[in-house]
Amino acid sequence: MIVDCHTHIRSLSDSLAVADFLEVSEKVDACFLLADPCDEGADSKQLSEQVRQNDKLIGFASVNPLEDKLSEKAITSAISGLGFHGAVLYCSQKGFHPTHSRAMRFYAIAEELGIPVFFHNSPPFTSEAVLDYAQPYLIDEVARTFPSLKIIIGSMGQPFVDQTLCMLCKHPNVYADLSIDPTKIWQVYNIVINAHEADIMDKLLFGSGYPFAEPGSCIETLLGFNKLLADTNLPGVPREKIRAIIERDTLSLFDIAAK
Repeated sequence: MIVDCHTHIRSLSDSLAVADFLEVSEKVDACFLLADPCDEGADSKQLSEQVRQNDKLIGFASVNPLEDKLSEKAITSAISGLGFHGAVLYCSQKGFHPTHSRAMRFYAIAEELGIPVFFHNSPPFTSEAVLDYAQPYLIDEVARTFPSLKIIIGSMGQPFVDQTLCMLCKHPNVYADLSIDPTKIWQVYNIVINAHEADIMDKLLFGSGYPFAEPGSCIETLLGFNKLLADTNLPGVPREKIRAIIERDTLSLFDIAAK
C-alpha cells in the first residue's frame, strides 16, 4: 500500500483544483488530506465533504489551540464528528509556541482520544510566520509530556532537518514525512543519506506535499535515488530501505482503519 501522508487541495472553492487533486490521488492507495490554516468553518465542512465522498482520503482538521474550544466534546465534534482522523497544527503561521499552555491542553485531549497530530511548520513561509516556532526541537517537550501521542513532523521539519533527525531518534512515537522536491537533487540526497546514517529510515513516511510536487514524480525520484549518484563516489542507500518508506503501512501505524 502506498500512502501519501502530505497533500493539500489548492483551493476548495475551485472545481478544477479539486478535480486535479482527485486525479493525482488516483496514483496512490490513500492520502492524508491536510486542511490549510484558513480552512475553518465553512471550509472545514467543504473539506469534510471531500473526505466523506472519497474512500482514499484521510482528512486532518486544522486546529488553532489559541482560538478553538478545548474540551473533549468540542475536539471530537471538530475532528471525528466531521469525518477527520487527525489534526494539523500551523504553529509558525498562526504564531503560537508548540508548548503554549492551550496547545498542551489540546495534546492531552488528542492523546486521550488517539488523534495523531501533524505539525506543519515547513516552507513556504509567509512573511508573518514566526520562524522560531517552526523548529522541531520545540516539540521535544510535547513528546516527553505525552509519550503516547502520535506525532508527524511535516516535510522533515525543513529547514531544520538535523533537529528532526534528533527527534526521530529520541522519541518512539515521533515520525516525519519525506516530502521532497524532485527538482532539488542535492537537497533530496542530503536528507535521505542523513536519515539513513542516523538509522531512522523506519520513522519516515512517504509524502508528496501536493500541489508543490506530485506523488508519481516523488516516487520515481526516490526509487532512482542511487542513480542520482552516477559517476560519483558518494555513499548510497539500499533500495529496499527506500522502497519500505514508499510502501509503509502508514494507516496501521496511526491506527486508522482503511475505508
